[in-house]
Amino acid sequence: MTESSRSGGRRPLAVFDLDNTLAGTAHRQRFLERRPRDWDAFFAAARHDPPLAPGVALARAEAGECEVVYLTGRPERCRRDTLDWLAAHGLPEGTVHMRRDGDRRPARRTKLEILRRLARTRDVRVLVDDDELVCADARGAGFTVVHADWAAGSDELRDAQERQGRT
Repeated sequence: MTESSRSGGRRPLAVFDLDNTLAGTAHRQRFLERRPRDWDAFFAAARHDPPLAPGVALARAEAGECEVVYLTGRPERCRRDTLDWLAAHGLPEGTVHMRRDGDRRPARRTKLEILRRLARTRDVRVLVDDDELVCADARGAGFTVVHADWAAGSDELRDAQERQGRT
């Protein structure tokens, strides 16, 4: 199947992660440093995330040629806050793919699964994500990747993404 027939003539997709790619999470890391971790507070605080200028600028630029899609490890129960946050910060409209509530698989598995599903019918031009493991697996699967390295990383968040399947 050729690229144009697969996409049905529609614009290619630019796929963006949210946390530490478009939205700064540093202010809510404290909820992951507690024992036990306070996941409800961590996700509730997401509506107060500051936008990350490099990621927001890239999403707006890609929207000129691509349809923007958001791919996050946030659980489905955060959908309303996530949609409100995207709109409040003037990000391009786009489909939001979220982790099913209760899905604890590593982010690199869940995100690659969705990327492959999207690629069956559309040209995925780029994935933009801060998670090095997600980026490595997506590159290994043949996707073009931009590693969003503009936000300070967190060992707690990396652990949540990889070992706990929480974000």
